[in-house]
Amino acid sequence: MAAYMKGHFPFVGIKAPARRALQRAHWDEQGPPSMDDLPAVLRSAFAQPERELHYAATDLLVKHAGKLGPQHLPLVEELITTKSWWDTVDALAVHVAGSILKRHPEAVEEWNGRWAGSADLWLNRTAILFQNRWKDDTDRALLFANIDRHAASKEFFIRKAIGWSLRELGKTDPGAVLAFVQARKLSPLSEREAVRNL
Repeated sequence: MAAYMKGHFPFVGIKAPARRALQRAHWDEQGPPSMDDLPAVLRSAFAQPERELHYAATDLLVKHAGKLGPQHLPLVEELITTKSWWDTVDALAVHVAGSILKRHPEAVEEWNGRWAGSADLWLNRTAILFQNRWKDDTDRALLFANIDRHAASKEFFIRKAIGWSLRELGKTDPGAVLAFVQARKLSPLSEREAVRNL
């Protein structure tokens, strides 16, 4: 497990199905933390070295995502930039930040601008990915602007995010994705990922 994550984190060695079963059993017995206690619980989990605790915290936040509003985005951003790697960042970007912003479109401009313009590559990745489950509601102009802003990046995780976001949009609007890709010079990785299913 540690090797798969390129040695970035130590692991206890509990595979995801067993870990999630333990989490469900704990929540069934103890109940989830209150909204007031949630930030402290999440920060405490992310302060531990073992990656499974970061996954448990991420799952807990995803579970609460429907109750969260823009006032929780500073906490989400904090966790995205804490012990960052694609596994927790993607879940927080798509299933938490994306969920909040879809329900609160008035907050999109501020937070998208913050993330897209950040010097932190994981926040840049968040800006590219947060609409990944929005389907027909995807703001294409915003997504394409975010991609254009980072298309020249040499970072693997940015190039991969560009391809993934376009591939997701391609499920509902393949014409727009194909036209966008044909009109741009994207990295081979981004382009390959974008058109893989078209």
